[in-house]
Amino acid sequence: MNDWVTIAILRKPRGNKGEVLATSLTDSPGRLESLERAYLFRDEQEIGEREIEKAWFHDSRLVLKFSGIDSISEAETLQGCELRVPLAERAPLEPGAVYVSDMIGCQLIDGASGQTLGQVTGWEDAGPQSLMEVDGDWLVPFTPGLCKQIDVPGRKIVVDLPEGLKELNAPAITGKTTGQTTGKT
Repeated sequence: MNDWVTIAILRKPRGNKGEVLATSLTDSPGRLESLERAYLFRDEQEIGEREIEKAWFHDSRLVLKFSGIDSISEAETLQGCELRVPLAERAPLEPGAVYVSDMIGCQLIDGASGQTLGQVTGWEDAGPQSLMEVDGDWLVPFTPGLCKQIDVPGRKIVVDLPEGLKELNAPAITGKTTGQTTGKT
């Protein structure tokens, strides 16, 4: 089991004082701005713990300043790294909420038939609508009306798919081709 959760991806240097632009992967308000330390990973290898001097948003872009990183060339070495925290240090959830990372690996179960539709292998944020990637082949909207039961300890998500979604995804589910190009739904 993975003992870490990625909360940001480091992008390119910003300015000339060692600051780095980053993409936030947390939706907990203030999480990154209040973070004092985190761990850097590159290609699943831990690089080490880093103290965060300051984190802020500038023009809706996350900027991080790490202790000991004081130049553009030093900041460039961090490009592409993942900023992670131990699972035990994840931000607390509201009652009834679940972590997206905990849903990856769950079996998707059709509530009407009990049939296993596949395994949640990824997640996509598509504007206001989040999508579960199933078996890396097709997408299922993540909405309360569709996801009837989320059982993280039991590793399953029970869904009531909208009429036609199974058929639209039939090539991905059954491996059959229909002659139509539908792309990912």
